[in-house]
Amino acid sequence: MSRPKILRVLFAFSMLPFVCAFAQAPPPTQLPNLQSAGALGAELFLQSGSTGMVLVVVRDDQVFSSGYGETAPNSHQLPTQDSLLRLCSLTKIFTTDVLTKLVADHTVRLDDPLQRYAPPRTVVPKRIRPITLGDLATHTSGLPRELGNAPPDTPHFTFPDYHARWHWLPNQRLRSVPGANALYSNVAFDLLSDALQSAAHKQYAALLAERTLNPLHMDNTTFFPNAGQCSCLLKSAHDDGPCTATEATAGSSGLYSTASDMVIWLQYLLRTGGPAIPAQDPAAQAVYIVPSSLVSQKGLDHAGEPTGVGLGWIHILPVDSPSHIIEKTGGGAGFETYIAINHSQRTAIFVAATGGPVDTHLNFFNAANKLLLAVAGLPPLPPPPPKPAVIRAHTHRRVTSR
Repeated sequence: MSRPKILRVLFAFSMLPFVCAFAQAPPPTQLPNLQSAGALGAELFLQSGSTGMVLVVVRDDQVFSSGYGETAPNSHQLPTQDSLLRLCSLTKIFTTDVLTKLVADHTVRLDDPLQRYAPPRTVVPKRIRPITLGDLATHTSGLPRELGNAPPDTPHFTFPDYHARWHWLPNQRLRSVPGANALYSNVAFDLLSDALQSAAHKQYAALLAERTLNPLHMDNTTFFPNAGQCSCLLKSAHDDGPCTATEATAGSSGLYSTASDMVIWLQYLLRTGGPAIPAQDPAAQAVYIVPSSLVSQKGLDHAGEPTGVGLGWIHILPVDSPSHIIEKTGGGAGFETYIAINHSQRTAIFVAATGGPVDTHLNFFNAANKLLLAVAGLPPLPPPPPKPAVIRAHTHRRVTSR
Protein backbone atom coordinates (compact mmCIF):
# COMPACT_ATOMS: atom_id res chain seq x y z
CA MET A 1 0.00 0.00 0.00
CA SER A 2 1.36 3.43 -0.88
CA ARG A 3 2.15 5.91 1.84
CA PRO A 4 -0.65 8.35 0.79
CA LYS A 5 -3.15 5.49 1.08
CA ILE A 6 -1.84 4.71 4.56
CA LEU A 7 -2.22 8.30 5.63
CA ARG A 8 -5.79 8.45 4.34
CA VAL A 9 -6.66 5.34 6.32
CA LEU A 10 -5.05 6.64 9.48
CA PHE A 11 -6.83 9.97 9.12
CA ALA A 12 -10.16 8.18 8.73
CA PHE A 13 -9.57 6.21 11.92
CA SER A 14 -10.47 8.24 14.98
CA MET A 15 -10.73 6.95 18.53
CA LEU A 16 -13.53 9.40 19.24
CA PRO A 17 -16.89 7.64 19.00
CA PHE A 18 -19.41 8.71 16.41
CA VAL A 19 -22.13 10.69 18.15
CA CYS A 20 -25.42 9.20 17.08
CA ALA A 21 -28.82 8.50 18.53
CA PHE A 22 -30.18 4.98 18.31
CA ALA A 23 -33.25 4.79 16.10
CA GLN A 24 -36.55 4.57 17.87
CA ALA A 25 -38.97 2.22 16.14
CA PRO A 26 -42.61 3.15 16.39
CA PRO A 27 -44.05 0.69 18.89
CA PRO A 28 -45.94 -2.11 17.12
CA THR A 29 -49.67 -2.34 17.79
CA GLN A 30 -48.87 -5.20 20.10
CA LEU A 31 -45.44 -6.56 20.90
CA PRO A 32 -45.17 -10.34 21.06
CA ASN A 33 -45.72 -11.71 24.53
CA LEU A 34 -42.27 -12.16 26.01
CA GLN A 35 -43.12 -15.75 26.87
CA SER A 36 -43.06 -16.43 23.11
CA ALA A 37 -39.29 -16.40 23.53
CA GLY A 38 -39.64 -19.86 25.03
CA ALA A 39 -40.87 -21.43 21.80
CA LEU A 40 -38.35 -19.43 19.74
CA GLY A 41 -35.59 -20.64 22.03
CA ALA A 42 -36.75 -24.24 21.69
CA GLU A 43 -36.62 -23.91 17.90
CA LEU A 44 -33.11 -22.45 18.06
CA PHE A 45 -32.02 -25.27 20.38
CA LEU A 46 -33.36 -27.98 18.06
CA GLN A 47 -31.82 -26.38 14.97
CA SER A 48 -28.44 -26.09 16.68
CA GLY A 49 -28.18 -29.73 17.71
CA SER A 50 -26.79 -28.58 21.06
CA THR A 51 -26.51 -30.71 24.18
CA GLY A 52 -27.72 -27.90 26.43
CA MET A 53 -28.65 -24.25 26.07
CA VAL A 54 -29.69 -21.30 28.20
CA LEU A 55 -31.50 -18.24 26.90
CA VAL A 56 -32.02 -14.88 28.59
CA VAL A 57 -34.20 -12.14 27.08
CA VAL A 58 -34.65 -8.69 28.57
CA ARG A 59 -37.19 -6.32 27.03
CA ASP A 60 -37.62 -3.03 28.80
CA ASP A 61 -38.45 -4.04 32.40
CA GLN A 62 -39.44 -7.63 31.52
CA VAL A 63 -37.20 -10.69 31.84
CA PHE A 64 -37.44 -14.16 30.32
CA SER A 65 -34.97 -16.97 31.11
CA SER A 66 -35.08 -20.65 30.20
CA GLY A 67 -32.93 -23.76 29.88
CA TYR A 68 -33.12 -26.40 27.14
CA GLY A 69 -31.70 -29.88 26.71
CA GLU A 70 -29.34 -31.35 29.30
CA THR A 71 -26.55 -30.08 31.52
CA ALA A 72 -24.39 -32.91 30.12
CA PRO A 73 -25.03 -35.84 27.79
CA ASN A 74 -27.45 -38.31 29.43
CA SER A 75 -27.71 -36.24 32.62
CA HIS A 76 -31.48 -35.80 32.13
CA GLN A 77 -31.11 -32.52 34.00
CA LEU A 78 -32.34 -29.26 32.51
CA PRO A 79 -29.91 -26.29 32.60
CA THR A 80 -31.00 -23.69 35.14
CA GLN A 81 -30.32 -20.04 35.86
CA ASP A 82 -27.51 -21.18 38.17
CA SER A 83 -25.77 -23.49 35.69
CA LEU A 84 -22.18 -22.40 35.16
CA LEU A 85 -21.33 -21.18 31.65
CA ARG A 86 -18.14 -20.25 29.85
CA LEU A 87 -18.60 -16.78 28.37
CA CYS A 88 -15.66 -17.27 25.99
CA SER A 89 -15.11 -14.10 23.93
CA LEU A 90 -18.02 -12.28 25.56
CA THR A 91 -15.30 -11.65 28.16
CA LYS A 92 -14.00 -8.93 25.83
CA ILE A 93 -16.99 -6.63 26.40
CA PHE A 94 -16.28 -6.77 30.14
CA THR A 95 -12.70 -5.71 29.40
CA THR A 96 -13.88 -2.76 27.33
CA ASP A 97 -16.40 -1.84 30.03
CA VAL A 98 -13.44 -1.40 32.40
CA LEU A 99 -11.52 0.42 29.67
CA THR A 100 -14.38 2.89 29.20
CA LYS A 101 -14.48 3.58 32.94
CA LEU A 102 -10.74 4.18 33.14
CA VAL A 103 -10.98 6.54 30.16
CA ALA A 104 -13.83 8.41 31.84
CA ASP A 105 -11.83 8.94 35.03
CA HIS A 106 -8.69 9.90 33.05
CA THR A 107 -6.62 6.94 34.20
CA VAL A 108 -5.97 6.04 30.55
CA ARG A 109 -6.71 7.39 27.09
CA LEU A 110 -7.69 5.40 24.03
CA ASP A 111 -4.73 6.87 22.15
CA ASP A 112 -2.24 5.88 24.86
CA PRO A 113 0.49 3.69 23.34
CA LEU A 114 0.64 0.14 24.66
CA GLN A 115 4.36 0.75 25.19
CA ARG A 116 3.51 3.03 28.13
CA TYR A 117 2.13 0.05 30.06
CA ALA A 118 4.62 -2.62 29.00
CA PRO A 119 6.87 -4.39 31.51
CA PRO A 120 10.28 -2.75 32.02
CA ARG A 121 12.76 -3.21 29.14
CA THR A 122 10.04 -4.71 26.91
CA VAL A 123 9.79 -3.12 23.46
CA VAL A 124 6.36 -3.20 21.80
CA PRO A 125 6.64 -3.47 18.00
CA LYS A 126 5.32 -0.62 15.89
CA ARG A 127 4.73 0.06 12.21
CA ILE A 128 4.50 3.67 11.05
CA ARG A 129 2.94 4.45 14.43
CA PRO A 130 2.64 2.69 17.82
CA ILE A 131 -0.15 0.32 18.87
CA THR A 132 -2.64 2.16 21.10
CA LEU A 133 -5.16 0.88 23.63
CA GLY A 134 -7.90 1.85 21.16
CA ASP A 135 -6.28 -0.31 18.48
CA LEU A 136 -6.29 -3.30 20.83
CA ALA A 137 -9.97 -2.76 21.70
CA THR A 138 -11.10 -2.50 18.06
CA HIS A 139 -9.03 -5.41 16.64
CA THR A 140 -6.93 -3.00 14.57
CA SER A 141 -3.54 -3.43 16.30
CA GLY A 142 -1.93 -5.43 13.50
CA LEU A 143 -1.42 -8.35 15.89
CA PRO A 144 -2.48 -11.89 14.92
CA ARG A 145 -5.48 -13.72 16.31
CA GLU A 146 -3.46 -15.98 18.59
CA LEU A 147 0.02 -16.17 20.04
CA GLY A 148 0.26 -19.79 18.86
CA ASN A 149 -0.88 -23.26 19.82
CA ALA A 150 -1.10 -24.10 23.51
CA PRO A 151 1.06 -26.95 24.84
CA PRO A 152 -0.68 -30.36 24.86
CA ASP A 153 -3.21 -30.95 27.66
CA THR A 154 -3.36 -27.26 28.56
CA PRO A 155 -6.82 -26.45 30.01
CA HIS A 156 -8.95 -24.14 27.89
CA PHE A 157 -8.40 -20.41 28.35
CA THR A 158 -5.23 -20.80 30.43
CA PHE A 159 -2.73 -20.01 27.63
CA PRO A 160 -0.95 -17.73 27.03
CA ASP A 161 -0.29 -16.26 30.44
CA TYR A 162 1.16 -12.81 31.17
CA HIS A 163 4.82 -13.83 30.92
CA ALA A 164 4.33 -15.86 27.72
CA ARG A 165 2.65 -13.06 25.78
CA TRP A 166 5.03 -10.32 26.85
CA HIS A 167 8.01 -12.57 26.02
CA TRP A 168 6.45 -13.22 22.58
CA LEU A 169 5.39 -9.67 21.71
CA PRO A 170 8.76 -7.90 21.08
CA ASN A 171 9.66 -10.44 18.38
CA GLN A 172 6.53 -9.83 16.29
CA ARG A 173 6.26 -7.99 13.00
CA LEU A 174 2.86 -6.32 12.82
CA ARG A 175 0.67 -7.58 9.99
CA SER A 176 -0.48 -4.05 9.17
CA VAL A 177 -0.19 -0.46 10.27
CA PRO A 178 -2.18 -0.05 13.51
CA GLY A 179 -5.60 1.36 12.71
CA ALA A 180 -5.50 0.38 9.03
CA ASN A 181 -6.91 -3.17 9.03
CA ALA A 182 -9.20 -5.11 11.35
CA LEU A 183 -8.08 -8.62 12.26
CA TYR A 184 -9.87 -10.31 15.16
CA SER A 185 -7.29 -10.86 17.90
CA ASN A 186 -7.55 -12.64 21.22
CA VAL A 187 -3.99 -11.87 22.28
CA ALA A 188 -4.69 -8.14 21.73
CA PHE A 189 -7.39 -8.19 24.39
CA ASP A 190 -5.18 -10.01 26.88
CA LEU A 191 -2.54 -7.34 26.32
CA LEU A 192 -5.26 -4.72 26.81
CA SER A 193 -6.22 -6.14 30.21
CA ASP A 194 -2.50 -6.21 31.11
CA ALA A 195 -2.29 -2.51 30.22
CA LEU A 196 -5.33 -1.65 32.35
CA GLN A 197 -3.79 -3.60 35.22
CA SER A 198 -0.56 -1.61 34.87
CA ALA A 199 -2.40 1.72 34.66
CA ALA A 200 -4.56 1.01 37.73
CA HIS A 201 -1.75 -0.63 39.74
CA LYS A 202 -4.07 -3.52 40.55
CA GLN A 203 -4.44 -7.12 39.37
CA TYR A 204 -6.84 -7.09 36.45
CA ALA A 205 -9.24 -9.65 38.00
CA ALA A 206 -9.51 -7.44 41.10
CA LEU A 207 -9.95 -4.34 38.91
CA LEU A 208 -12.83 -5.94 36.99
CA ALA A 209 -14.47 -6.98 40.24
CA GLU A 210 -14.08 -3.51 41.76
CA ARG A 211 -15.25 -1.49 38.76
CA THR A 212 -17.93 -3.76 37.26
CA LEU A 213 -18.82 -7.08 38.88
CA ASN A 214 -19.19 -5.97 42.52
CA PRO A 215 -21.26 -2.82 41.81
CA LEU A 216 -23.62 -4.97 39.71
CA HIS A 217 -23.68 -7.77 42.30
CA MET A 218 -22.70 -10.29 39.64
CA ASP A 219 -21.49 -12.71 42.27
CA ASN A 220 -21.28 -15.76 40.02
CA THR A 221 -19.17 -14.16 37.29
CA THR A 222 -15.55 -15.10 37.90
CA PHE A 223 -12.22 -16.37 36.65
CA PHE A 224 -11.91 -18.58 39.74
CA PRO A 225 -14.82 -21.06 39.95
CA ASN A 226 -14.98 -23.11 43.13
CA ALA A 227 -15.76 -26.82 43.28
CA GLY A 228 -19.46 -26.21 43.74
CA GLN A 229 -19.64 -23.94 40.72
CA CYS A 230 -17.60 -26.35 38.59
CA SER A 231 -20.03 -29.14 39.44
CA CYS A 232 -22.71 -27.03 37.70
CA LEU A 233 -20.72 -26.34 34.51
CA LEU A 234 -22.60 -27.27 31.35
CA LYS A 235 -20.80 -29.92 29.29
CA SER A 236 -20.95 -30.67 25.59
CA ALA A 237 -20.90 -34.04 23.85
CA HIS A 238 -17.10 -33.81 23.67
CA ASP A 239 -14.24 -33.69 26.15
CA ASP A 240 -13.85 -30.00 26.90
CA GLY A 241 -11.18 -30.23 29.57
CA PRO A 242 -11.27 -29.27 33.23
CA CYS A 243 -13.12 -26.45 34.94
CA THR A 244 -10.29 -24.39 36.38
CA ALA A 245 -9.01 -20.87 37.03
CA THR A 246 -8.71 -18.88 33.78
CA GLU A 247 -7.15 -15.61 34.92
CA ALA A 248 -4.40 -16.10 32.30
CA THR A 249 -6.85 -14.99 29.57
CA ALA A 250 -8.78 -12.52 31.70
CA GLY A 251 -8.98 -9.92 28.94
CA SER A 252 -10.08 -12.12 26.07
CA SER A 253 -12.01 -15.23 27.04
CA GLY A 254 -11.69 -16.55 30.59
CA LEU A 255 -14.90 -15.46 32.34
CA TYR A 256 -17.46 -17.92 33.72
CA SER A 257 -20.99 -16.78 34.55
CA THR A 258 -24.62 -17.85 34.94
CA ALA A 259 -27.96 -16.95 33.37
CA SER A 260 -28.98 -15.13 36.55
CA ASP A 261 -25.93 -12.86 36.30
CA MET A 262 -26.56 -12.35 32.60
CA VAL A 263 -30.00 -10.91 33.42
CA ILE A 264 -28.20 -8.19 35.38
CA TRP A 265 -25.63 -7.68 32.62
CA LEU A 266 -28.29 -7.24 29.94
CA GLN A 267 -30.20 -4.76 32.09
CA TYR A 268 -26.96 -2.84 32.57
CA LEU A 269 -26.26 -2.83 28.82
CA LEU A 270 -29.84 -1.78 27.99
CA ARG A 271 -29.94 0.73 30.86
CA THR A 272 -33.31 -0.65 31.96
CA GLY A 273 -32.42 -1.94 35.43
CA GLY A 274 -33.78 1.01 37.37
CA PRO A 275 -32.13 2.44 40.49
CA ALA A 276 -30.84 -0.98 41.58
CA ILE A 277 -28.65 -1.46 38.48
CA PRO A 278 -26.50 1.38 37.12
CA ALA A 279 -26.56 2.10 33.39
CA GLN A 280 -23.54 1.53 31.19
CA ASP A 281 -21.83 4.60 29.74
CA PRO A 282 -23.05 4.91 26.11
CA ALA A 283 -19.42 5.37 25.03
CA ALA A 284 -18.86 1.67 25.74
CA GLN A 285 -21.25 0.66 22.91
CA ALA A 286 -20.54 3.48 20.43
CA VAL A 287 -19.23 3.10 16.89
CA TYR A 288 -15.52 3.97 16.74
CA ILE A 289 -14.66 2.81 13.21
CA VAL A 290 -16.70 2.60 10.02
CA PRO A 291 -15.53 -0.56 8.21
CA SER A 292 -15.38 1.28 4.87
CA SER A 293 -12.52 3.35 6.29
CA LEU A 294 -10.43 0.19 6.73
CA VAL A 295 -8.31 -1.49 4.09
CA SER A 296 -9.81 -4.84 5.10
CA GLN A 297 -11.49 -6.69 7.94
CA LYS A 298 -11.28 -10.35 8.92
CA GLY A 299 -13.10 -12.20 11.67
CA LEU A 300 -15.69 -9.54 12.55
CA ASP A 301 -18.62 -10.81 10.48
CA HIS A 302 -19.67 -14.09 12.13
CA ALA A 303 -23.09 -12.67 13.07
CA GLY A 304 -23.62 -10.44 10.03
CA GLU A 305 -21.98 -7.81 7.86
CA PRO A 306 -20.53 -5.15 10.19
CA THR A 307 -21.53 -1.53 9.71
CA GLY A 308 -19.57 -0.28 12.70
CA VAL A 309 -16.73 -1.44 14.94
CA GLY A 310 -16.82 -0.55 18.61
CA LEU A 311 -14.81 -1.35 21.70
CA GLY A 312 -15.18 -5.10 21.43
CA TRP A 313 -18.68 -4.68 19.97
CA ILE A 314 -19.81 -5.05 16.35
CA HIS A 315 -22.75 -3.12 14.86
CA ILE A 316 -25.07 -4.59 12.22
CA LEU A 317 -27.24 -2.31 10.03
CA PRO A 318 -27.05 1.51 10.21
CA VAL A 319 -27.66 3.05 13.62
CA ASP A 320 -30.77 4.82 12.31
CA SER A 321 -32.40 1.51 11.37
CA PRO A 322 -35.01 0.23 13.88
CA SER A 323 -33.48 -3.26 13.45
CA HIS A 324 -29.94 -2.06 14.26
CA ILE A 325 -28.07 -4.65 16.37
CA ILE A 326 -25.03 -4.31 18.62
CA GLU A 327 -23.51 -7.73 19.17
CA LYS A 328 -20.64 -9.84 20.45
CA THR A 329 -19.96 -13.45 19.53
CA GLY A 330 -18.06 -16.06 21.50
CA GLY A 331 -17.04 -19.68 21.23
CA GLY A 332 -14.65 -22.32 22.49
CA ALA A 333 -14.26 -25.14 25.02
CA GLY A 334 -17.51 -26.70 23.85
CA PHE A 335 -19.57 -23.48 23.97
CA GLU A 336 -21.09 -20.97 21.58
CA THR A 337 -22.14 -17.73 23.26
CA TYR A 338 -23.80 -14.56 22.05
CA ILE A 339 -25.12 -11.22 23.23
CA ALA A 340 -27.18 -8.98 20.93
CA ILE A 341 -28.90 -5.68 21.69
CA ASN A 342 -31.63 -3.76 19.88
CA HIS A 343 -31.97 -0.35 21.51
CA SER A 344 -34.96 0.80 19.45
CA GLN A 345 -37.18 -1.70 21.28
CA ARG A 346 -35.03 -1.88 24.43
CA THR A 347 -34.49 -5.59 23.90
CA ALA A 348 -31.42 -7.77 24.41
CA ILE A 349 -30.62 -11.48 24.42
CA PHE A 350 -27.93 -13.71 25.83
CA VAL A 351 -27.63 -17.30 24.69
CA ALA A 352 -25.08 -20.00 25.48
CA ALA A 353 -25.13 -23.50 24.01
CA THR A 354 -22.91 -26.55 24.34
CA GLY A 355 -22.00 -28.68 21.34
CA GLY A 356 -23.95 -31.79 20.45
CA PRO A 357 -22.81 -35.05 18.86
CA VAL A 358 -23.61 -33.83 15.33
CA ASP A 359 -22.73 -30.49 13.73
CA THR A 360 -25.89 -29.10 12.11
CA HIS A 361 -23.88 -26.34 10.39
CA LEU A 362 -26.35 -23.75 11.68
CA ASN A 363 -25.08 -20.18 11.84
CA PHE A 364 -25.98 -19.92 15.52
CA PHE A 365 -25.47 -16.16 15.65
CA ASN A 366 -27.65 -15.39 12.62
CA ALA A 367 -30.39 -17.59 14.07
CA ALA A 368 -30.11 -15.77 17.40
CA ASN A 369 -30.47 -12.43 15.59
CA LYS A 370 -33.79 -13.65 14.18
CA LEU A 371 -34.91 -14.55 17.70
CA LEU A 372 -33.93 -11.11 19.03
CA LEU A 373 -35.79 -9.20 16.33
CA ALA A 374 -38.85 -11.45 16.57
CA VAL A 375 -39.13 -10.80 20.31
CA ALA A 376 -38.62 -7.09 19.62
CA GLY A 377 -41.50 -7.12 17.13
CA LEU A 378 -39.22 -6.23 14.22
CA PRO A 379 -38.62 -7.84 10.81
CA PRO A 380 -35.58 -10.10 10.40
CA LEU A 381 -32.31 -8.84 8.97
CA PRO A 382 -32.22 -8.71 5.17
CA PRO A 383 -30.18 -11.49 3.55
CA PRO A 384 -26.57 -10.51 2.88
CA PRO A 385 -25.73 -9.54 -0.69
CA PRO A 386 -24.18 -12.36 -2.71
CA LYS A 387 -20.42 -12.35 -2.68
CA PRO A 388 -18.69 -12.22 -6.05
CA ALA A 389 -17.26 -15.51 -7.23
CA VAL A 390 -13.53 -15.82 -6.72
CA ILE A 391 -11.45 -18.07 -8.94
CA ARG A 392 -8.54 -19.59 -7.07
CA ALA A 393 -5.59 -21.50 -8.38
CA HIS A 394 -5.19 -25.06 -7.12
CA THR A 395 -2.65 -24.59 -4.38
CA HIS A 396 -1.93 -26.29 -1.11
CA ARG A 397 -3.31 -24.35 1.84
CA ARG A 398 -3.25 -24.75 5.57
CA VAL A 399 -6.64 -25.06 7.26
CA THR A 400 -7.07 -23.06 10.45
CA SER A 401 -9.92 -22.69 12.88
CA ARG A 402 -11.95 -19.51 12.94
